[in-house]
Amino acid sequence: MQDKTRVFVFIDALGWKQAERYGFLKDLLPCRKAVEMQFGYSCTAIPTILTGERPAVHGHLAFYDWAPGRSPFRAMRFLAPFLKPRSFWRRGRVRNVLSRIVKRLCGFTGYFQLYGVPIERLPKLDYCEKKNLFVRGGLSPVKNLADVWSAQGKRHLISDWRRSEAENFREAAEAFRKGSVDRAFVYSAAFDALQHDNVGKDAVLKPKVDAYAETVRNLHRALEEGGRPFELTVFSDHGMTPLRGTADIPSALDGASLVWGEDYASAIDSTMARFWWLKPVEAKVKELLKGFPGRWLSEDEMRRHGIWRDDRKFGDAIFLADPGVQFCPGDMGAKPLNGMHGFDPCDEDSLACWLSTVPVPDSVSRVCDYFKVMTA
Repeated sequence: MQDKTRVFVFIDALGWKQAERYGFLKDLLPCRKAVEMQFGYSCTAIPTILTGERPAVHGHLAFYDWAPGRSPFRAMRFLAPFLKPRSFWRRGRVRNVLSRIVKRLCGFTGYFQLYGVPIERLPKLDYCEKKNLFVRGGLSPVKNLADVWSAQGKRHLISDWRRSEAENFREAAEAFRKGSVDRAFVYSAAFDALQHDNVGKDAVLKPKVDAYAETVRNLHRALEEGGRPFELTVFSDHGMTPLRGTADIPSALDGASLVWGEDYASAIDSTMARFWWLKPVEAKVKELLKGFPGRWLSEDEMRRHGIWRDDRKFGDAIFLADPGVQFCPGDMGAKPLNGMHGFDPCDEDSLACWLSTVPVPDSVSRVCDYFKVMTA
């Protein structure tokens, strides 16, 4: 029996609500299901999709963690005192240039961005995405999609995340017409950025969704031209939640006579503030954040979301924002975005989608379930 060509198109941030609101490819992909996103951001979801494991195993929850003994930025402790005035080094364009320099000096092959992390803190922080996640060995010692498809002897195509989505779609269509692949993972990231700026704006989002629909139809036609039986699935990692408010955690901490790196360490991401207790200040910090729009995650919740680790890599405590609230300013930037993800996975705006030409397996209910289907 001839093996089917199985194609998986990943559209970052095409949430269930967006797919259904715009009737995305209901005729072509009639088998549809809302999927619970992985707790965290795209930097969490992508390793989860590529391995089938959760952050507790693959080690990627957010970009930066407290790790003074293994920081790849230790040499910057000599440079940090000279990076003045601080306001200059916080500018977006300056940060982008500096990020490219630091990435090259550190030898990172994965995605890297400094965002708003204070430069003087970098020598005590680790960064998770040092390697290209999509290639063989990219998530070693955990096996990723490239590792498994190679071991299975499948002729496969995995899009290069560094290229434009137009290039990736063209490459895939050409391969399908030739019938030269057994498995394909086609990656598209542009919708995520568009939603961050324009969530809820139909006049902006619908044309982009319609363009994706035409692109997927083109891939479908290319598969038909290839002459092999095939299955085509489109899935996402999360949706997008509109901005409903902000909360300034750094100001609360700065006004409490606590010293970062001595009393505590933190990573203030867009929707979660992670803390490491270096001295017995937990009660004081929790008192400071009383009344803030969010809640502290219990150990049971962290275990359920697959983010509990005994080594406390992700923090001793995590404060999660209420849906729609962004922590600004913070380590991800000084200003909020119109939309954000990374809230409670059960929030309706956060739901991902699985859309397919064939019935959705009963086993698919969370993003971490995609991998078993792709490698079955």
